[in-house]
Amino acid sequence: MITAYIRAAMELAEFEKMENGRFFATVPPCQGFWAEGATIEDCKAEMPEIFESWLLVGLQHHHKLPVIAGIDLNPQPALNAEAY
Repeated sequence: MITAYIRAAMELAEFEKMENGRFFATVPPCQGFWAEGATIEDCKAEMPEIFESWLLVGLQHHHKLPVIAGIDLNPQPALNAEAY
């Protein structure tokens, strides 16, 4: 499920060329995530690993993560279950 989430997020990436000629990528629903590279291809190659780190930090700090492609990685409330 995490791999599908990362792949879906990468599909939402937006790229921009910076003044220094390097490329900068963001995923708009994922506040605080960005990656950069000398070329768009370099930037794309860096994104999954950086995004995974962004995601793990968000989970560790209980940040509300965006639902992407119907995938919700936010902790769900436990169902009330009767003890046996």
